[in-house]
Amino acid sequence: MARALAAHQRTGVLPEKELARRGLLPPKERLAAGPVVVVECIENIPCNPCAAACPRRAITIDGALTDTPKIDFYKCNGCTACIAKCPGLAIFVVNTGYSKTEATVTLPYEFLPRPEPGQRVTCLDRAGTPVGRGQVVKVLDKKVQNRCAVVTVAVSKKLWNVVRSIRVKRGR
Repeated sequence: MARALAAHQRTGVLPEKELARRGLLPPKERLAAGPVVVVECIENIPCNPCAAACPRRAITIDGALTDTPKIDFYKCNGCTACIAKCPGLAIFVVNTGYSKTEATVTLPYEFLPRPEPGQRVTCLDRAGTPVGRGQVVKVLDKKVQNRCAVVTVAVSKKLWNVVRSIRVKRGR
């Protein structure tokens, strides 16, 4: 654990094992049941827009406003209302049951150009390193989202917990 935390301090990226240890990843049986939120918020800062945005109260801040969010994965239906509300861009919705070979990752996207459904994109991991290609399935970009698009991308099933951003090429 000390090694994982030391790496986090250097890179700002927690490894998957540390995310699991902190209870930030849904249990396997919940992953198999359909879309579910993954909140990778690890900083103790005063913030609660995710909890306020969740219509099912699956995200809560217990105790002080500076406590990290707690997730009731079984209350979450993967609605994505919380994604654009997170100022830290630390919320994702994953669906490992999208198809036999692909999962979807729904993520915040604040860059231009915006991707379009059907577009092929480069998928990036938590550190911004390319890890594969994906296809945009859906783009939500409404005024209420405060200029943060919510993009769903289909990726290889093995990348459901690796892909955390995308790179869009200009001009398709």
